[in-house]
Amino acid sequence: MQVFLANSGRAVAQTETAHRYGGLMPHTVDFVNVSTTGLESSPVAEALAGLRANEARYFKNKYDHAFTTVPAAEASDDLARVEKVLADERDIVIASPALEVSRFRVEDIDWTYVFYESGLSVNVLYTLGDAGKRAVGFKLSQGMEVPAELADKFKFARQRSKLAGEIRGSYFVIKGEY
Repeated sequence: MQVFLANSGRAVAQTETAHRYGGLMPHTVDFVNVSTTGLESSPVAEALAGLRANEARYFKNKYDHAFTTVPAAEASDDLARVEKVLADERDIVIASPALEVSRFRVEDIDWTYVFYESGLSVNVLYTLGDAGKRAVGFKLSQGMEVPAELADKFKFARQRSKLAGEIRGSYFVIKGEY
């Protein structure tokens, strides 16, 4: 688990992330000049890049945190944690390959994001205090169908984003301890 705080600066955050992932420097997501870097194999790469940039803008504006990602292959522990929460809580297994992962802590909240080739983004929000919020969020990139593993379990609300077009989202509250 990363130990840096949101306001500790981009250089420290990237150094901690690089250390965590065996020296690999993370990709800092730019929400001004949106790039499909790391997402090129997705059939909705541009929309997924917009969704990822939308998340980066949120964390920069709310927490002054630089949102970084690493290839999913380099973050197997973090990916396994998300998969465990999905399986244990709702018996969900995401069929699409994971492309990128981001894990960080801001204001006593541990966040893990996984961006999938299908255009799906899954995030696990886990407040470290006993009485905090704990939830899993799903966001669907514009142009993708609702994945079969989610279709019968969730209803998706729509929102507009300048960066991502139309985003469809849903969530559930985590009941277990992770």
